[in-house]
Amino acid sequence: MTLTKIRTAAASSLAAAGLLFTLAACSTPAATQPTASAPASTATASSSAASGPCTGVKVIVDSGSLKQAAADTSVCVPLDAPTLASKVLGEAKVKTEGTAQYPKELVCRVNGVPAADLDIAHKGGTYREDCSKMPAAFAYWSLWVKPASGGWAYAQEGLATLKVSPGQSLELLYTVDGAPAAPAA
Repeated sequence: MTLTKIRTAAASSLAAAGLLFTLAACSTPAATQPTASAPASTATASSSAASGPCTGVKVIVDSGSLKQAAADTSVCVPLDAPTLASKVLGEAKVKTEGTAQYPKELVCRVNGVPAADLDIAHKGGTYREDCSKMPAAFAYWSLWVKPASGGWAYAQEGLATLKVSPGQSLELLYTVDGAPAAPAA
């Protein structure tokens, strides 16, 4: 199943249920393409994100092919128990915005990216995200979780219900035309 078909299926489910997070999918995309993340932020992050293993949850924001360094971050949020992903992102000083139609169910912008006036180049031309309804199936933020040991998996829940535990990593990754298909290892 292609990423576009997975995205389309997720979009249909969200429209029908009104509660599903559009960025969740039923399976993990098979392809993995490396991406780069910016250096660790100093906001509320533990310095261990840059100097060693994270004893809490590692939070990564990767703007992917948009290459918007202002959005990118990699920080460690100290935790000692399972915590809602939305709270972990808040502790990491990562700001998410939904759409007018789905303000809590999905993510349209992360740290202001993509800006409303940014031309997003894709196979069909250019696109501007106005965050009024469902983001385009070819340009969107995806949510990923990685256990302490193992690979990345497409999140099966949204930020409001997903709980992450110490030792895990949480990533928001912007995908255009299916690339990058998954976070870097």
